[in-house]
Amino acid sequence: MKIALDAMGHDDGPAPLVEGACLALRDFADISRLFLTGDSARLGAELKRLGINDGRIEIVHTTQVVEMHDSGIDAVRRKKDSSISRAVDLVKEGKAEAVVSAGNTGAAVSAATIKLRMLPGIERPAIAATMPTENGGHFLLCDAGANPDPSPQQLEDNALMALAYCRHVLEIPNPRAGLLSNGTEEFKGNELTLAAHALLKKCGANFRGNVEGHDLFEGAVDVVVTDGFTGNVVLKTCESLAISIFRILKGELMKSPVRKIGAMLCKPAFRALNARISADEYGGMPLLGANGVCIIAHGGSSPIAVKNAIRSARDGIRHQVNPHIIEEVRRYHERAGVQPASIPTT
Repeated sequence: MKIALDAMGHDDGPAPLVEGACLALRDFADISRLFLTGDSARLGAELKRLGINDGRIEIVHTTQVVEMHDSGIDAVRRKKDSSISRAVDLVKEGKAEAVVSAGNTGAAVSAATIKLRMLPGIERPAIAATMPTENGGHFLLCDAGANPDPSPQQLEDNALMALAYCRHVLEIPNPRAGLLSNGTEEFKGNELTLAAHALLKKCGANFRGNVEGHDLFEGAVDVVVTDGFTGNVVLKTCESLAISIFRILKGELMKSPVRKIGAMLCKPAFRALNARISADEYGGMPLLGANGVCIIAHGGSSPIAVKNAIRSARDGIRHQVNPHIIEEVRRYHERAGVQPASIPTT
């Protein structure tokens, strides 16, 4: 496998990315080449600091970096030699099979959309975020930030893509989809939600109707479909809430000697809980719909999170997620009696 890592796209510079890349190479022997795109002097210095001399690493020098405040589309157009643009170019040119970026999400989405184009039958990409449930399972939140203002048809596409990902990558045999709304009743929601509900109800997917915010973590569905604006707010709120709860709990447990003793006894349970809800364990989020495997990671990712983002890219390659999405969309159009010329029949 050959994977390209945007090695400059991180809030704290290249150090966590290079360290995470080295951890991935240590754990995944089937990665034959890992491209690091960025300033070759800085990347080489990081490898030297870590004492890494792995022949599978190839540095691709770039002269520009997309900053977090840059507009996504403008950055792709103006900074053609940025680390994210060059990383996506490697996939476009067939030199790499997947790209991973923890940089500017808008730029990563724009670069993948513009340079790689969309899969046949898909209009816009969507980010799928894996989130834990109470019963020890997971659900996909889709879209978590790629397309803030979708059409009802694009929400339906989000469901089809996420269901295919659940089935073939997460290995859930018959995944269920729900539409995020302000009530479980069919008549609840805004104009977008009502129109998307009607499409999902008749599309032939395993659609279970509307789900509310308090239903998300109960495991009632495997895919929660929403627009990128709402999904991104939900994702960031959940991440912040998890961190805040742990801080509050720690503060309460440190208030007396008895509580401290109880905390020590519960330490294994706290560690297990942290492992289940930590963003580091999930690493990165697949950008579904782009004609290439693209993984979006958090800008503050730890080296462990970077390693797991590369693992997610590896999973996308191994499970051939994009051909499965194409097939899912083709079957949908066949059921609907429509066969666009752009959708392969094989």
